[in-house]
Amino acid sequence: MLFVPGDSPERFASAGRVGADAVVIDLADAIPPEGKDEARKAVQSWLRTTRDEVKVWIRINAGELGHRDVHALAGPAVSGVCVAGTASASQLAALVTVLAEVEEAHRLPLGSIAVAPVLDTAAAVLGAAEIARAPRVTRLQLGEAALRDQLGVELGPDEREMHLVRSLLVLASAAAGIEPPVAPLSPPGLTPEEFRSSTEALRRLGFRGRACVDADQVAIVNEVFS
Repeated sequence: MLFVPGDSPERFASAGRVGADAVVIDLADAIPPEGKDEARKAVQSWLRTTRDEVKVWIRINAGELGHRDVHALAGPAVSGVCVAGTASASQLAALVTVLAEVEEAHRLPLGSIAVAPVLDTAAAVLGAAEIARAPRVTRLQLGEAALRDQLGVELGPDEREMHLVRSLLVLASAAAGIEPPVAPLSPPGLTPEEFRSSTEALRRLGFRGRACVDADQVAIVNEVFS
């Protein structure tokens, strides 16, 4: 999954041509509130012209602000939403209602827009089993940078400090019968060789696929998970 900031429309089309299985337009952390309206307009314009070469997801914040993004952007061209800051399964209930309204408005089959909660707090990780069973959830993601900050964790070269947390998401996904989780973004500054080694370790842990912000990482991820 290749993440692209929602206020960088010049990157939308090219992101779909580098071999990613999905392009995720990030309207959550990547955009300050004052830039939201302009970003939504840019994404709307692109979604009207994009085709089915690659799946498109949008990344939103949990809560009312994210619901506004869904109302503005979700439709036939959007396969799913990544929900940053997911705290609990009950929090997703309101989003499920919003998605149903959007699907009805666009005459889409009910349930056609998937949900991928991003767990980035200790409480969310401990509630992963319940979140994984929430309606529309097809897979989990780990917001590891924010979680490490909360826990005060500093990664070593083999990243063993996060093995327990990562395995909890794999276990919760398997128990709920959903797809394996998407591996988290890599720490900044990794060389291509270090990124490959990190991705291979995540595959061995049970992750399938990885979140990327650098288009050059996509080919490595595809090789590792193929």
